[in-house]
Amino acid sequence: MQYRRLGRSGLKISEISLGSWLTYGKSVEDNTAERTIHTAYEAGINSFDSANVYEQGQGERVMAEALKAYPRDSYVISTKAFFPMGEGPNNSGLSRKHITEQLNSSLKRMKLDYVDLFYCHRHDPDTPVDETLKAIDDLIRQGKILYAGVSEWSAAQLEEAVSIAYRKLLDRIVVNQPQYNMFNRTIEKEIIPVSEKHGIGQVVFSPLAQGVLTGKYKGGQVPSDSRAANDDINRFITGMLNEDVMKKVAKLEDVAKELGVSLPELALAWVLRQPNVSSALIGASRPEQVEMNVKASGLVIPDALEETIDTILTEG
Repeated sequence: MQYRRLGRSGLKISEISLGSWLTYGKSVEDNTAERTIHTAYEAGINSFDSANVYEQGQGERVMAEALKAYPRDSYVISTKAFFPMGEGPNNSGLSRKHITEQLNSSLKRMKLDYVDLFYCHRHDPDTPVDETLKAIDDLIRQGKILYAGVSEWSAAQLEEAVSIAYRKLLDRIVVNQPQYNMFNRTIEKEIIPVSEKHGIGQVVFSPLAQGVLTGKYKGGQVPSDSRAANDDINRFITGMLNEDVMKKVAKLEDVAKELGVSLPELALAWVLRQPNVSSALIGASRPEQVEMNVKASGLVIPDALEETIDTILTEG
């Protein structure tokens, strides 16, 4: 496993991170989740991601419980806040009240004194950004958060946050968590240039396009044990299982074979070719998936094959 600095910070995280969205506390049995997390740690993954909203805290609980087997200083764990955690008017968003209460609840569920990374899970148009940043800065000063991040913020929103933090001498954002994969490259146009300018690293989610880039959906077929077959968690993937995407996946599999690797390894290495990406966040439901995915760390795609990939993705 290789490690990269998180943006301009001094924190180093594994090129592959393990997340708990749609898996731990939901579609994966706790004992299988624990074995998967242990496999990830033993393979060199030191970055583990969760959020308060993942099954109303169960994702956090399962992940933190498994990690208790290891020294606290040997791993990086994150959580988030924004989405509703109740029906009250202050049970969502990025107000000082919601952030403080949700972080404290997350720490209690995970039985931790602090989290390494805390993300604003989305941008909140109803709360001034300076209120949000000051609340996080206060929690950093209390030792409950080490580094601040955001998820799915626009380039303009990132610029605003950086400007406010600079003017008010607040702790700065060092990480962004956007979606990024071969079929979703939107961050390349604005997010990455702004992030590079301000020292913000990317920990990207869905690098395998919700599993489409695993190759398991050949010809649009849906295996019974796959994410697409589970109506509780398939709302983001079913729209991608179309003829055009499947043709491109087939061609990408040929590229992977030429390189002598699996399609998931190729897809993860392609994401990691981007220097501003600090880590690719996978959502493994079985230990074997982790064992395959970690092989992508350090894998270099030759320029000629990268050009071939780009042609496949842009022209079909």
